[in-house]
This record gives sequence, C-alpha cells and structure tokens, in this order.
Amino acid sequence: MSPERRSDNATFTGNRALMLEEPLIFEIGSLDTTGVDFADAPKTASRLGGLDRNRDIGLPGLSEPEAVRHYTRLSRQNYAIDLGLFPLGSCTMKHNPRLNERMARLPGFADIHPLQPVDTVQGAFEVIHQLAHWLVTLTGMHSVAMSPKAGAHGELCGILCIKAALEARGEDRRVILVPESAHGTNPATAAFAGFAVEDIPATPDGRVDVDALKARLGPDVAGVMITNPNTCGLFERELKTISDAVHAAGGYVYCDGANFNAIVGRVRPGDLGVDAMHINLHKTFSTPHGGGGPGSGPVVLSQALAPYAPLPFVEKRGDGFALVEEETAEEHHAATFGRMVSFHGQMGMFTRALTYILSHGADGLKQVAEDSVLNANYVLRALEDVLDAPFAKSGPCMHEAIFSDKGLPEGFSTLDIAKGLIDEGYHPMTVYFPLVVHGAMLVEPTETESKAALDQFIGAFRSVAERAKAGDQALKSAPHFAPRRRLDETQAARKPVLVWKEPAQAEAAE
Repeated sequence: MSPERRSDNATFTGNRALMLEEPLIFEIGSLDTTGVDFADAPKTASRLGGLDRNRDIGLPGLSEPEAVRHYTRLSRQNYAIDLGLFPLGSCTMKHNPRLNERMARLPGFADIHPLQPVDTVQGAFEVIHQLAHWLVTLTGMHSVAMSPKAGAHGELCGILCIKAALEARGEDRRVILVPESAHGTNPATAAFAGFAVEDIPATPDGRVDVDALKARLGPDVAGVMITNPNTCGLFERELKTISDAVHAAGGYVYCDGANFNAIVGRVRPGDLGVDAMHINLHKTFSTPHGGGGPGSGPVVLSQALAPYAPLPFVEKRGDGFALVEEETAEEHHAATFGRMVSFHGQMGMFTRALTYILSHGADGLKQVAEDSVLNANYVLRALEDVLDAPFAKSGPCMHEAIFSDKGLPEGFSTLDIAKGLIDEGYHPMTVYFPLVVHGAMLVEPTETESKAALDQFIGAFRSVAERAKAGDQALKSAPHFAPRRRLDETQAARKPVLVWKEPAQAEAAE
C-alpha cells in the first residue's frame, strides 16, 4: 500500500509531523564507534596506578551534531512553565521573571566558591543577610536558618530545633501530631527525626479538628506539624487557637510554609504562634522549580527555637559580614544542634529570591497573594458545576482549588481526566492528593496567569470532564497525541526498567 493511502497514518520514521519519535541514545550510536577521530595512542607505560580501564566503556559513539540533536529533541518533549499554564496543585509552578535569572548569573554570585576567603565574598554574604532580614520581616519571626536546601530539608531543620529545645529542657516528648490536611512529607520528617506520628482528623469543611487536637495534647506531645494554607486549599482559621493550646501543653508548632505564596504580604505566621516554618524559595520567591532542583528551604524560627538553629549563618559585624561556624559558635550560639549542609546554602536561589522581593516591594508581594487566591477561586467557581468541589462551601479557597471524582460515571477515574488534559496540551494537575479527598484533583493556577490563559485551561478541563460524564470511551485510552500512549503506571512503579540492555542481552534475559 502506498504511504498516502495508509489508513493508520503511520510514517516511515515513526514521527508525526514535528512530534518526533526519539530513540534512546544507545539506539542511535554504535558502542564500537566514536564521534571523534583519534590517532593510535603511543605504547607508553601507564600512569594510572593500576586503575586502567580493562573493558569497553559501554557508551555509544555520536558525533557532536548527533548528540546535540538527540538532547534538543528530548527537550521538546518536556512541558514547562514557559510553554503554558502548569496546574500542579501545591507546587506553585509560576513564571520566574528573567530579571532574577540575570542577577543570579552575575559573575560575583555565579562564579564564587564556598571556600573562598571571607573578605572576597562580602557581596554574597550581604545578599544572604538581606534576604534573611526580609524573610524574618515577612513572617514576623525572630530569626532564620538559611542553609536548608529544600522544603523537606527545612522541615527536618525545624523538627531538629524542636528536638534540641526539648532536650535542653530535659523533657522526653516522643509524639508529633500531624493533621490529615498536612503535606505528606510532614509525618515522614517527624518519623525520620525519631518521633512517633499520630494523625489528627479533619472536619467536614476540610480544616483541622481543633477539639480532637486539644484532646490529644499531653506531656508526651512534642508539637504539631500543620500546613497553612492546608492541602485542601483552605486557610486554617483556628491556627492561633491551636498554637496557644500546644504551647500551654508544653509543645511547639511547626508550620509547613510550602503554600506561603497564598498569604505572603497578607499574614505573618509569627503572629499566629508558629515556632518554625520553612519557606520554599523555589515556590514563593521565584526559582526554577522541578526536575530535582535546585531548591532552597530557609527556616524561620521563633525566639524560643532560635538558639538551636543550625550552623553556619551570616552575621553583620561593623561594616562587613562574617560567617559563624563551629569555631566561633561557642561565643554566642553554643546551643546549636549542628550543621545541615557542607557549606552555606543555595547562592543562586538566594540571589533570585532577593531580586524578586526587592522588585515587587511590599505592595507587589501582597498582590502576589491576592492574585493567586483570586485565580484559584475563579477556577473553582468556573468548574464546580461540572466537577465535584468538596469544599466549595467552606468559604473561599486560597491558592489552589480541589475537585474529586465523585459524580464521574462508573469506570471513569481521575486518571482519565488527567490523561485527557495531556491531549489538550496541558500537564495534568496534581492527582490523588490530598488523601482526605477521594480521587483528588488539585489545581494551583498561581498569580502569573492571565484571565485569557485561565479561560482556555478551564475550557479544556471542562471539555474533558464533560467527555467523561458522557461516557466517551476514547478517554480511557488517552493520551492519544503525546509521544507515548498511556503507560501501566503500577508496573512502572513496581518493576521499573532503569538500565538499557542490548537487544540480544534483553532477549537472553527473558
């Protein structure tokens, strides 16, 4: 059959127009060739001390154009915030201003080394010190530990501060309370630090059951880890009441600040009785987010926990800045629990975040929160007639809108909606989280999306939901227009294939 008459529209290359079918790099080049011509190496005595390679390296030989094209074609299969709205709930995938990228690439920040003499990095130390000042100001806290490198790393920092404070008091409290509406990393962090974790239920409106929490407080409770706004997209209105009760019982309050974007400039966690809170600079304050990093999770601390903060930290002395490390900590920071990282934190993240804060100003940061909340409520109200919104009557949502699979026909699931969105040209929203909502679909549009962009996303989301409600079976096999069709995600998680084998080896293994 001639190509123009093929009913399946298949192509010789496997490509579909500009949607390219990209093989593995091992399938492009040959293992016994190289992309560069070398003269035969002279026969000389080895200087490798017996560490000479004694077998083939196992990498394909590609020319430079082949290698560049391979990775460029792969990059075109990625979805990114620079391509369109990224609706991942609880992730704050917003546009990162290019000004911040430019500042982070200045040689005085990008090219420094953490082992340079202190007097050669005074500008970098001033950036860290200024950023620390504004983080403390924005949160109403006493001090901040800048070195933690991610949100969960910041959680661990805060919990270790709590642990050190309890040890200093001579108290052996072993229980951390974690509400159902908290982030999933919270119980993992508490357990990793050696605490037992107990759940606190949520009320029907999606907030912490304050009575249940108060009833569980006692001499064995070290504290509570609470997320505010929580993962149901709701502000915990009783947080001050919760904090007062926990403090009266001798415990501490850790707040997960991953959702700070919804309240920055509007609410100071310190005013709500929080003792420790991490701030994801790579969410609220503009840093490239995703792909495994880089991240940064400074932890703001109350006066009660500040003495136990980790090393190192930058301190202003006279006209310059100094780094307080182990050698000098005994002078005025002897109670520190130790060190979290090898050096001082993520310099690029600090530079971007400070640039973001200074360029927005107090009024701009307040508008960030207001616009992110406005956009989320716009999505919620635009879709609540076609998708179940379990907390739509709990008051305005904050930075994210949550929907459930309730009302979908039998046989259709949240996963089908998510895969259908891929065909519409969007990365799916966060699915099946939080666990308090069955078949959860968590959407965070952020403040950087225009009404036109939101309307297009809402239209796509509505279209997919209506197809599911109409019983469109094609949705069960979506996506149809992606480089890969739907995968068996259970098998991929339980039996991942992570190592490439030559076809002959693969057949022999089977």
